[in-house]
Amino acid sequence: MKLPIYQAFRAALLHFLDDPENELEPLHTEYFPDGILLIKDGYVEKIGSAHELINSLPADCELIHYPEQLIIPGLIDTHIHYPQTDMIAAYGEQLLQWLETYTFPTERQFADQEHAREVAEFFLDELLRNGTTTALVFGTVHPESVEAFFAAAEARNLRMIAGKVLMDRNCPAYLQDTPETAYTESKALIEKWHGRGRLSYAVTPRFAPTSSREQLAKAGELLADYPDVYLHTHVAENRDEVAWVAELFPESRSYLDVYQQYGLLRPRAVLAHCIHLDAADHECMASTGSAAAFCPSSNLFIGSGLFDLHATKASGVRVGLGTDVGGGNYFSLLRGINDAYKVTQLLSKKLSAFQALYLATLGGAKALYLDDKIGNFAVGKEADFIVLNFKGTPLIERRLQHCQSLHDKLFAILMLGDDRSVTASYVMGQAAL
Repeated sequence: MKLPIYQAFRAALLHFLDDPENELEPLHTEYFPDGILLIKDGYVEKIGSAHELINSLPADCELIHYPEQLIIPGLIDTHIHYPQTDMIAAYGEQLLQWLETYTFPTERQFADQEHAREVAEFFLDELLRNGTTTALVFGTVHPESVEAFFAAAEARNLRMIAGKVLMDRNCPAYLQDTPETAYTESKALIEKWHGRGRLSYAVTPRFAPTSSREQLAKAGELLADYPDVYLHTHVAENRDEVAWVAELFPESRSYLDVYQQYGLLRPRAVLAHCIHLDAADHECMASTGSAAAFCPSSNLFIGSGLFDLHATKASGVRVGLGTDVGGGNYFSLLRGINDAYKVTQLLSKKLSAFQALYLATLGGAKALYLDDKIGNFAVGKEADFIVLNFKGTPLIERRLQHCQSLHDKLFAILMLGDDRSVTASYVMGQAAL
């Protein structure tokens, strides 16, 4: 009989039991200045103060100590494109021109599974180096891109969600599929990979302009045939895009309504950007259980607009944070939080450090309907977590000497942090970085 493997991680610990709301004295927050996270066979067994737990650890428990560091749940990226890794930080275009100039030529290369494998390995290394342990990921139209990504993620025991892009019009011929191949290729990938280990599949129409009505209907069939898979797409990112959708789908009330008419809005539907939506759209997303991926980096970098986080959440819509690489110009969700704060400031709102970190942890888990598995340190959760260094850079170390409250300390780390702040990333209790 195999004996359980216990590990105890000692450091400052911070996580959320629910939305802390936008307060400096937050609700639903647990913080232990000197805490222990006890892991049993890769799952959370117990969390508490070191003073209370240190003398009751199992006799064969390995104790790993990170003094002057902070352990938080692994970060969750709710929208990112792994094939766009090599075109990150591309110059000078807004969305529609950016796709034609940079995205489509780059994605053409992913018909080659060896190229896809090499990019996937680098991409996952980069996620983990930046503290991201779960992501919702676009592939390309090529099934090979998804095969390569899932194989790389499975080898690392990562909780990842990905899918093959569906795109049968308004794109280069070398990237087009058909309604029929979109269905059959996605079906084969779902049956091979969905629910295998920690992997899940997302039906992935790129966005409404690149899918015909017939293809959107096939996407709806896939969701009906496999009701526990995800739907991952874009909506209302750019005003020219919104106007184009209105021309292509004059029968629809709004851009979002296109997806609703084809049965694509539901729990586990995640729509990136959601910038140019109205109150009726927000109500539709909330009532269907769909989630928004807030991508401040790419929204600013491509010049798309400002996402109103407060109005979206007030409507009851689930919201997670995304980097949207390669439209976003970094992998770091700490930097994403930095930009999210600035976007809310431009909208004359506030975003506390607690609310911001919640978006990147438990909030992201809720957006992905994975909060029963990841997102905090509740007993029984999968032990994905990261270690943040209070001395990650000389500037952070100096700034923290002048912080009085937990909020001020956390805010400084989030505003000044990046990959240099991440000491380690753990996946199911095992070091992955």
